[in-house]
Amino acid sequence: MIHFNQLPKFQKEYKRLLKKFPSLHSDLVDLEDIIVSLPTGSGKNFTILHSSENLKIVKTRMMCKTLRDRSIRLIYAHHANLITFVYIEMYYKGDKANEDRERIREYIEERVKNKGINYDRWIRDGFVKQTP
Repeated sequence: MIHFNQLPKFQKEYKRLLKKFPSLHSDLVDLEDIIVSLPTGSGKNFTILHSSENLKIVKTRMMCKTLRDRSIRLIYAHHANLITFVYIEMYYKGDKANEDRERIREYIEERVKNKGINYDRWIRDGFVKQTP
């Protein structure tokens, strides 16, 4: 069974954007249908920000019917071993230029610490901040 989860910060962003863009809920459901069949997406609308054996962080341009374009950005994590998707961030490109890299780093760092994975490579690549 496939699960879709949301970070608390994502939920706040989603509620705020839903007020501005009423079609957002149905747009997200449409996107979920796509990412269930192609977890990391396909084509120019999907970019893999981080890739490891069981965790991929993906940024996608999401179609919004209210806007009639792809100005909504969604950052999500795909956990291949758990068959789970976690929504990390959603933003409107007109309000914010880029994703919150610090939030992505924190998400990866939390998963690494909880799983006891060796993350020397992630520190070297700048995805996880090194703690003393």
